[in-house]
Amino acid sequence: MRRPVAIVTALVLFGEAVGIVLINAVLATVAKNQQMSLAGLDPDAMSAGTWAMGGVFGLLLVLCGLIALLAGARDRAPGRVGRIVLTGCAVVHGVLGAVTVGLVGWDAFALMMLVLALLVLTLLAYGPEPRADGRAGEEAVAASA
Repeated sequence: MRRPVAIVTALVLFGEAVGIVLINAVLATVAKNQQMSLAGLDPDAMSAGTWAMGGVFGLLLVLCGLIALLAGARDRAPGRVGRIVLTGCAVVHGVLGAVTVGLVGWDAFALMMLVLALLVLTLLAYGPEPRADGRAGEEAVAASA
């Protein structure tokens, strides 16, 4: 069951990356076409910053998706850095989910919580593997000390 969950998580993150880039493209175009200043900022700088933000967020979501896809394809837990990246992605989705309730609505909140649930399920499905003596990770270290 853990392979399909990781692969679905990866596909959802890839789709979300495309959506984030498209949303930021629309926002950058609107900021450029409006030619309005926000607190004295240049509209071209606001447009360029929005494009950059969309690209960076899209790349980060693709990175998270690749980590989940590799975990599903190999049927092995991601490494330490991979787990940290996926955990960070889950935390960001939780915070953004809380923000979207007020700004966008409950439908967006449900979508963010779905992605959060997929990330957490992927992380839990590929938890620490039991060692040869039957104990997992830190328990084996504490028992040997």
